[in-house]
Amino acid sequence: MRKLVNSTYITLDGVIENPMWTMPYFDAEAQALAGQLTENADAMLMGRVTYDGMSVAWPARDESDPTTGAAYFNNVKKYVASTTLTDPTWNNTEVLQGDLVEAVRALKEVDGKGIIQYGYGSVTAQLVKAGLVDEVHFWIHPVLVGGPSLTAQLTDFAASFELAGTRTHKSGVIIATYVPVRA
Repeated sequence: MRKLVNSTYITLDGVIENPMWTMPYFDAEAQALAGQLTENADAMLMGRVTYDGMSVAWPARDESDPTTGAAYFNNVKKYVASTTLTDPTWNNTEVLQGDLVEAVRALKEVDGKGIIQYGYGSVTAQLVKAGLVDEVHFWIHPVLVGGPSLTAQLTDFAASFELAGTRTHKSGVIIATYVPVRA
C-alpha cells in the first residue's frame, strides 16, 4: 500500500497560509529534504484552497531550473479533494469523485510511490481520522507572521501522534515528523 505523507510549513504562531515566509529558510538543507519527499512520491493530494494557491504559483516558475521544483509540481499526478472544482486547469490534475475517504483509500491501493500532501486543513483532518495519513512533517519556522492560524477550523476533531523523528536545520527550521497513534 502506498504511503500518504503530509508536509506542512508552519510559523511559530501557527500560520500555514501563503508560505512565502519560508523562502529565507529554504536553503540547501531544506531543498535536500524537500527533494527526498518529492522523490518518494509520484502523486500529490490537496484540498481546494491548496490547489488554488499552487495552481497559480507553480506554472509561473522556471521548470528548466532544477532548484525550483517546478518541473516536479507541474508534472506530477495531482488529485484535488473538492466539491466545487469541476474543470482543473493545472496540468495532470484530477478532481476526486465521491467520498473523500474511499477515494483516498483507493489511491493508496494503486501501485506506485507515495502520495505527498501539503498544508493541514479539513482534508487532512478527515484522512487522519480515517487512519489514512502515514506521516505528518511539520516544518516549524522561527517566524511570527500574524493572521489566521489554520486555513480551516478543525472543530470536533482530535488526533494523537507519536514522534518519529526530529531534524533541526542550521537556518533554525525544525522538522518534526509524527505518525498517527492507531487505536
